[in-house]
Amino acid sequence: MISHQELQDLLCSRRSVRRFRAEQPPVELIESILASAVTAPSASNKQPWRFIVLRNRDVIATLAARVREAVDRIAKAIDPPFEASFRAYGDYFTRFESAPVVIIALFRSLTLLSNLTDKRLADDDATRIRAMERDSGLIGTSMAMENLLLAAHAAGLGASGMTGPLVAVDAIREIANVPPSWEVAALIPIGYADETPVPTTRKPAEKVTQWID
Repeated sequence: MISHQELQDLLCSRRSVRRFRAEQPPVELIESILASAVTAPSASNKQPWRFIVLRNRDVIATLAARVREAVDRIAKAIDPPFEASFRAYGDYFTRFESAPVVIIALFRSLTLLSNLTDKRLADDDATRIRAMERDSGLIGTSMAMENLLLAAHAAGLGASGMTGPLVAVDAIREIANVPPSWEVAALIPIGYADETPVPTTRKPAEKVTQWID
């Protein structure tokens, strides 16, 4: 078992990497990282995650092109004074393009209560249940993603979790052949880092915590 300090060092040294060397990580290493991902907890242990692994350079390039098209469409609908700022921001949405591996994290709702209730349930309760079930699936997959990011870091790889590309989620679904019953949570580019990102500031825990005794 690792010590608390070792875990803290791993957490604090992880960085979001967006520039990668062309070298492909071994398949066995990616499989090992995914094995770490699926040890995450989930509501009712439903394990609401699936992962699609892209390694084909042409497919990744096509996906980045479709995201770039979506960014361009959105930019044309933004007030001119803010368009340049958005385009600079939108440039980050395609930073997965240089990664030798892109993992698409999927989730689906935890549909339990909604299958047990009938028309006697009030609309507001039904709405809250649907939101809870969807969020349970997304939260479970998000915890698996954090496991994945930490396992990649521990294995000497760079990675990051990206939701910006979801502006082109329909294209992602089409290109990766995502089943209709699954939703896309994020893209995770992964590979050997070609940059050493500097630490970013974090709000101290005491600034974001409220105690109720």
